[in-house]
Amino acid sequence: MTECQVCFHHCKINEGKKGRCLARMCKDGVIVPENYGMVTALALDPIEKKPLSRFFPGSMILSIGSYGCNLSCRFCQNHEIAHPPVDERQSPMVRVRMMTPEELVDAAKRTQSNGNIGLAFTYNEPLVGYEFVRDTARMIKEAGMHTILVTNGTAELSVLDEILPWIDAMNIDLKAFTDRFYTELAGGSLPMTKAFIEKASAHCHVEITTLIIPRENDTDAEMEALTAYLAGLNGGAGKEIPLHITRFFPRYQLTDRGATPVETIYHLCDIAKKNMTYVYAGNV
Repeated sequence: MTECQVCFHHCKINEGKKGRCLARMCKDGVIVPENYGMVTALALDPIEKKPLSRFFPGSMILSIGSYGCNLSCRFCQNHEIAHPPVDERQSPMVRVRMMTPEELVDAAKRTQSNGNIGLAFTYNEPLVGYEFVRDTARMIKEAGMHTILVTNGTAELSVLDEILPWIDAMNIDLKAFTDRFYTELAGGSLPMTKAFIEKASAHCHVEITTLIIPRENDTDAEMEALTAYLAGLNGGAGKEIPLHITRFFPRYQLTDRGATPVETIYHLCDIAKKNMTYVYAGNV
């Protein structure tokens, strides 16, 4: 049995078995990313879809996803690849294609004529296979292109240190600003996410996304606390971090309520603007 060191779960994994993310397994007594190079999605997206609003706006970004996630959000928007069904050997039942970092660099170069500026790691949680992110991002940077990470920010700072030299921009989910939400609805850790945001925002371009779920994280008080925290980062420069406040739609295991009212999103955007310079309404 070997302990995984990627996130706060610190899964203790038996030989040949996998952790809760389904992407990391114990092989010969060492924890390895089983999903290394396994691609479930590859698409050329507008950069605003990540979402990034103040990093090369109007450009396109080649976006790659694998499978697995270290959270268990009941409202997951990409549960088909984040939490896929597994077979009797605990192998995810998803369609994948194998791609090397070199092949992804070639793909990114080929799409430059279509406005592509680089590569984004997204769709599932990229950090459960951070080794592939690190290796590929380094090659993308060496090829003169940009790298983007879309993440839940649930990783040890040692993992962030591995990839940070090669990442130009991040969108990080700050799912709520209460421990209750993170524990009950996401299976995550608010303190770990905050520590990740604090370090990342001091070293690269960061934008934050908060999905607003009715009756869970939609109060004025919580938005005031969340934005006061962000604004105070980096000696007060955190107020310049773009914040995306997005609308929830019933998905996955959270279908007992309707979509977030549009007026709620606009109202919370107004609350956020008291502390933040750049606030964007999403999914409205």
